[in-house]
Amino acid sequence: MTATEAIMWAVEKDPALRSDFCNLTILDSAPDMERLRSKMQRAITLIPHLGERVVPAPLRIAPPVWSADSGIDLDYHLRSITLDQPSSMRALLDLASELCEEPFDISRPLWEFTVIKGLPGGRAALLQKVHHTITDGVGGLRLSLSIVDRDPHPESDHEVQAIAEAAAARQRDERQLDPVNRTNSFETACGALAYRTRRNTQIARTAIEASLSLALHPQRAPKAISGSINMLSSLRRQVFVTDSAHSELLSPRSLDRRFDLFTFSLEDAAATAHALDGHVNDVFVTGVSGALGRYHEAMGQPVSELRMAMPVSTRGQNDTSANHFVPTRVLVPTGPKDPTQRFVATRESLRHLRGERALEAAESLADVISSLPTSLLVAATHTQTRTIDFATSNLRGSAIDLWISGARIEQNFPIGPRGGCAVNFTALSYCGVMHVGINSDPASVTDPEALIEFLRESFTDLLAIGRGE
Repeated sequence: MTATEAIMWAVEKDPALRSDFCNLTILDSAPDMERLRSKMQRAITLIPHLGERVVPAPLRIAPPVWSADSGIDLDYHLRSITLDQPSSMRALLDLASELCEEPFDISRPLWEFTVIKGLPGGRAALLQKVHHTITDGVGGLRLSLSIVDRDPHPESDHEVQAIAEAAAARQRDERQLDPVNRTNSFETACGALAYRTRRNTQIARTAIEASLSLALHPQRAPKAISGSINMLSSLRRQVFVTDSAHSELLSPRSLDRRFDLFTFSLEDAAATAHALDGHVNDVFVTGVSGALGRYHEAMGQPVSELRMAMPVSTRGQNDTSANHFVPTRVLVPTGPKDPTQRFVATRESLRHLRGERALEAAESLADVISSLPTSLLVAATHTQTRTIDFATSNLRGSAIDLWISGARIEQNFPIGPRGGCAVNFTALSYCGVMHVGINSDPASVTDPEALIEFLRESFTDLLAIGRGE
């Protein structure tokens, strides 16, 4: 694991800091389970972490490592259940939240897919639950691409079946060689010690090189000092925040979760962004913060700004590794009511965020923090999550219709982890519509129906700009 992934893994000693990433896909019919099984078998060969389990290093002297699980039970990871009748979307969301509340069995690979049948009109849903250490949101989309088709009956299905059969045969052979799927603790310990030695050597070499550079080129000292001051200021804003979250209304916390869904037009959002010289993500954040402002006002606790957590992707175009993102925090305005003025203020806040120097040092800082004792790491993380009011994430999806094992995808809702905050809004574009999955803490958001209504009002006012209304 990377240092960032190791931190996510370690802090889950506190269940409030779990980082499971979910996706709820609404299908026009139930998928063919045998075809889906073959697709998942192929996905395991393409994305190794799906077939691996986590092996922690002794005394946490190095990040945990991934070890192949030769005895992976696909029937455990890919399930099918039916909703009680009569069913409804609310019943589906309540079931999905219950399934996602259950922690992963850490002796197995960290993912579970559940086909949920029995929705009105013969529809079905696919709930994808994946641990964040396997992949981030962008990587999760690439995972999804391994199981979707561009038409209901693709000609390549026989190739998928052949790959799946070969992978199953290889797993049977591995199981015969190592039927109990043991992990050599001595090798794990040696690998961890080697990792720590390399890291300490690298840190020492970097420090020596920096000192020599300043000694040989003293004229660079003022610039280095200025850069260090800017870095420290950025770290204070992004990593070592000292003031609390800005909303007392959203401050209560529990381990419960509630899922809700919301949609808005991608075309209208793009038109609004163009008209106001911004990006679609600026529109998304402005709409959400405006809704939260109205919600606070309606609940008798108005607030002028809130602190938002938002991941910034650092993934390259051809980067296929698991996680490549930097967690950031930024204060965003909840007013004024005028959507144009609020958009401009929000746009400027997000523009400043992209220039934060702390983003450059994120992985190096994570490497240092990840070596802290687990109890201290959990306490520090918990303290910092208390500075956050809400979280957002915005992902780019498919512009064309897709199918999963013969069933057409009607809607596709990502549901990001709360990570200790009150509510997470995660958006994914699909066929011209932005699908927003909302993961809220019922102790924080006590009137979720009102929040959904305020989302409608906020986005209606904002998107009217793009339509020239």
